[in-house]
Amino acid sequence: MLDNEWGMSRYPFVGGHEVVGKVVATGPQAKRVKVGDRVGLGWNSGSCLCCPQCLAGDHNMCVSGESTIVGRPGGFADRVRSHWIWAAPMPSGVDSVSGGPLLCGGITVFNPLVQFGVRSTHRVGVVGIGGLGHMALRFVNKWGCEVTAFTSSDSKHEEAKQLGAHYVVNSRDSAALRKIAGSLDFILVTVNASLDWSALLAALAPRGRIHFVGAVLEPIPVAAFGLIGGQKSVSGSPSGSPRVVDDMLAFCARHQIAPTIEEFPMSRINDAIQHVRDGKARYRVVLRNDLN
Repeated sequence: MLDNEWGMSRYPFVGGHEVVGKVVATGPQAKRVKVGDRVGLGWNSGSCLCCPQCLAGDHNMCVSGESTIVGRPGGFADRVRSHWIWAAPMPSGVDSVSGGPLLCGGITVFNPLVQFGVRSTHRVGVVGIGGLGHMALRFVNKWGCEVTAFTSSDSKHEEAKQLGAHYVVNSRDSAALRKIAGSLDFILVTVNASLDWSALLAALAPRGRIHFVGAVLEPIPVAAFGLIGGQKSVSGSPSGSPRVVDDMLAFCARHQIAPTIEEFPMSRINDAIQHVRDGKARYRVVLRNDLN
């Protein structure tokens, strides 16, 4: 969004779409939150509540939904507004500092587990150990699954296991990918890099699914016969509905799941942005507002 890579930014731009703070004012029709409550806000800040998607509980796919940082100031401002339905009450077991990244990055990797019925008996692969992937490993492990992490960096093998992976595979090693052919029920892709998609598709068991939450900007070549023979699926999803956000936060509180973060004061936001640009963030950078 900062560099308009998705073609939807408006300048001057105020970012921030993983926000935790206290409610300072409510409208007369607001429900479930009150002044003084600690709440969180992610990518979505409004939905119409009357379209087929909203009525089905898929508020995150509302055709006229409002995004927190698209065409309006986001959470790096002193105040941010949202519809009450998107202001998620933060459980006592989720702290304000590490809880912020759960509200977009966290829900983005948690939502597919719910939407596609991933079971504790499933063997699940997570591609990428970064801002999204490291949280996915923790979620899938506590979900009860057998977890395989895919990474192009051999130096991350031990870290992947500490995060929850039972097995680690180099995502650019063709021989290693062939060894696990037909073994995984669900593969969650969290990266935006180009990989050997045919080999990853071959790693799926019959009826398996490869699911994208990383914004891979190039076309993904998939041979039809690679899908047909094993009745395999390719899919993608955005963040998640308010109900799933609530469930995710409760899950995190119950299992003491938190992202790995680095903290910067808001007064050093330029340093924080450069830290991310340099690829040094491990794995989410959180800004604490010290400008009040």
